[in-house]
This record gives sequence, structure tokens and C-alpha cells, in this order.
Amino acid sequence: MCLISFSWNQHPEYKLILVANRDEYFDRPTKGLHQWDNGIYAGKDLKGGGTWLGFHPNGKFAALTNFRDPKNDKPLSRTRGELVTGFLNGDLSPKAYLSQLEKIKQDYNGFNLLVAEKEELMVLSNYGGGIQEVSSGIHGLSNAFLNTPWPKVESAKADLKNLLEQKTPNLEELLQLLQSKEKAPIALLPNTGIPIEMEQTISSQFIRVEDYYGTVNTTALCWGYDGKVNIKEVRIIPEREVNESTFIAK
Repeated sequence: MCLISFSWNQHPEYKLILVANRDEYFDRPTKGLHQWDNGIYAGKDLKGGGTWLGFHPNGKFAALTNFRDPKNDKPLSRTRGELVTGFLNGDLSPKAYLSQLEKIKQDYNGFNLLVAEKEELMVLSNYGGGIQEVSSGIHGLSNAFLNTPWPKVESAKADLKNLLEQKTPNLEELLQLLQSKEKAPIALLPNTGIPIEMEQTISSQFIRVEDYYGTVNTTALCWGYDGKVNIKEVRIIPEREVNESTFIAK
């Protein structure tokens, strides 16, 4: 998952309103949003066995983005997708889970992990900053720290803010967000260790790098204060597919 914008604890009906793009190599095998045998609702990485975003009906939510730092990537690191399933399938609170994860965070390539339960939403990056509680408001997360002002993060937050100021959106309206292919000017690009031409190519909300890498799905989620959760995913790669789930979280 490479771009997430979300509203936390500020809407009168929903504690969490979220839309997210997952960017991946097109040939990496995955299964779309579905309920797993262990109860969670998520897509599945069929290579690593984990997921990038998921919800358990017991009231746990988690989402993951990579922290971009190719020069320090370890080829045999543990799969980051297990960070999401580890929280969703466990009994620990968000803070307790991240505290445990801090002890082994360097076993993984760079990551940002959001975990939520009840009224608590926490974030941890293994690139520093420690465990942080996410405040009420609109936030954005890509491949750096939470709310790092990359152009696509700022535009994603602004687009969500504008939509929420107009209405209470449904899932279809949320799924229209994060679809911009506009690239950032070179002067505004971060320096993450990749060639500047590629940095600009992947600076848009919706990414396409020739025929091998880019945005493979968009997911929208609304989690009500009443416990009702609505999730809808549109998979673009390998073929257009729509998956939707509704349930009551405990």
C-alpha cells in the first residue's frame, strides 16, 4: 500500500473514513478483498502470505505502507505483510502490539504501520519517531513518515477534506479519490535514493510505470461509531474486479 488518506475521529457518523491505493509489481500474485478462514477481511499477498490492509470483526484495523529507502533494503527480510495480520489476529491493544514490534522492527525493510482498535489509532515506522498516537483530523501516508508533505500526500488530504466538507461520502465517491495521474514538478520531489526520472514517474497519486508496476487496487472504508464497517475494493490489475464487504465490528 503506497498512498492512504483518512479522516480519524472527526466525522459525526464515522470514526474512520479511508481511501487507499496499493502500488505493486503487476506480476506479484494476490487475491482480492475477501474474508479469510481466520475471520479477517483483506486482500492477500499470495507470495508472502500477508496483507497490506485489513479489518477483523473483533474491531481491529491495520494498514501498511513501505518506507522508501532502496539502498538499505534487505533482500531476505521478513515479509512486511505479516505485520498487519499479526495485529489483526492477536489479542494485544494497538500500543502493546507496537511496543512488542519495536523490539524486532529492524528484521523488516522500511515500513509504516497503522493499527486501530476502539478509540485508539497508533502508527509506527521502523525509520524512527517511535510509537505515536494519531490525532483527530485528516491525515496522509505514503512511503515516508505520516503526513510528510509530499505533493501527492498533500493533494490526497486536500481532496478528502474537500469531499467531506461537501457531504458524507459513500464508498463509490471515496473510490473516485486518489486517481490523479498528475506528476509533481521536479523541484518538489523528495530524494529517496532512486533516479529523479523515476521519482517523478511515481509522484502521482495513481501510478503507472510502463507495463510492470503501478497502482493495482483502490480500497475505500467507512467505520461507524456504531461498529458498522463498509469496505469496497476495486482491483485494476490483473483484471478489473470489485469486492465489497459489510459487517458489524465488536
